Amino acid sequence: MNLHSMLAARAEQGRPIRVGLIGAGKFGSMFLAQARRTPGLHLLAVADLDVPAAHRALAATGWPEERTEAASFDAALKSGGTFVADEGRALIAADGMDVVIDATGDPAAGIRHVLDCCRFGRHIIMVNVEADALAGPLLARRAAEAGIVYSLAYGDQPALICEQVDWARASGFDVVAAGKGTLYMPHFHVSTPETVWDHYGLGAERAQASGLNAKMFNSFLDGTKSAIEMAAVANATGLTPSPDGLAFPPCATSDLAGTLIPPADGGCLHHKGQVEVISSRDRHGRDIDDDLRWGVYVVFEAPSDYVERCFADYGLVTDASGRYTALWRPYHLIGLELGISVAYAGLMDQATGCATGFRADVAATAKRDLVAGEVLDGEGGATVWGRLMPSAASLKRGALPIGLAHGMALKNDVAEGATLCWSDVDADNDDETARFRREMETSLAPTMAGAP
Repeated sequence: MNLHSMLAARAEQGRPIRVGLIGAGKFGSMFLAQARRTPGLHLLAVADLDVPAAHRALAATGWPEERTEAASFDAALKSGGTFVADEGRALIAADGMDVVIDATGDPAAGIRHVLDCCRFGRHIIMVNVEADALAGPLLARRAAEAGIVYSLAYGDQPALICEQVDWARASGFDVVAAGKGTLYMPHFHVSTPETVWDHYGLGAERAQASGLNAKMFNSFLDGTKSAIEMAAVANATGLTPSPDGLAFPPCATSDLAGTLIPPADGGCLHHKGQVEVISSRDRHGRDIDDDLRWGVYVVFEAPSDYVERCFADYGLVTDASGRYTALWRPYHLIGLELGISVAYAGLMDQATGCATGFRADVAATAKRDLVAGEVLDGEGGATVWGRLMPSAASLKRGALPIGLAHGMALKNDVAEGATLCWSDVDADNDDETARFRREMETSLAPTMAGAP
């Protein structure tokens, strides 16, 4: 609870945390908006493949032009200004850099950036949860061996869920379930970038005018992003998915404690200690009052009759038995609160969520009947969506991770709803990202937590 005073002290001492941002999209821009108002942070550099877009992001978020015109990394270090580059690796290697933020959303780029941070001794904040779901457990191991912090991004839902789980456990409670809310209907799994705006109730022209990315928003809708984020939570907290993946039960916040519990107690969980995503819409298509579409939650259990009475004494919302209760946060502020991760890493060498094992995976799943010769178009596309599963089941099946399911040609026909396997695709054995993922499958398999 002393982050602000510690940051202020660093500012007074002239020793700010020097930060580099890779990727100046929406998440990165939201961080930029608050970083200029945070004492003790020096935005040393921003890297984006589209340099003019990065300058526009800085201007749109209130950065004075004279502070973002440094001619080089060295000039920015000496002047206290910001250099805008077109390449992330050079940013990581820049003298004086303390903390790097990867906000690219590209799994291959994320893996490269983490390994470069290991080489140059920079802490790394992974907004890039796609890379974490693909290879986070091995990336975290490499970071620990290099003596750097590898962290999920505060403000994104996985880190906020990790915080709630940690709070519950540090308070002596057993966590029964944890996760987030989203808008979900079963038919969303087959949504494509061409149909996505109809599901959102937004015209394609308006979406285009607003600069919304159809493929990215389709990933939010078709269940892929939820699976990716819950894989990150499971791998960081030790919670595990159901063998059947996410069920997306419709649930209001007032019903969390009665729904996210085992069936024997009146709920829908497969097991205690589960990650799950709840829907803000029921299966009849009706939006739920008091929903948690933008928030996160944790369900925990009274360990004794005394604590159960305390729940009642202080008005906690519980299930019918009074034994289970829940806390939730209705919103997450995305990049606006990302500075918390930067402060934890830069001031205390701590992560706001980090993989501790390979417990969950996200498998590419056919959106329709696919035929040999087709080329997969990846997360949010028209060919596959990502299904959450226990890592033991994924490896046993030889499942193709969603993070690699793009640009690969199919060798076999795959039926709608079926899991794609490595044997179904023409994989490039020389691809660095695929090799790293294969290394994780081999090196971490003996320590996996399997399906309950």
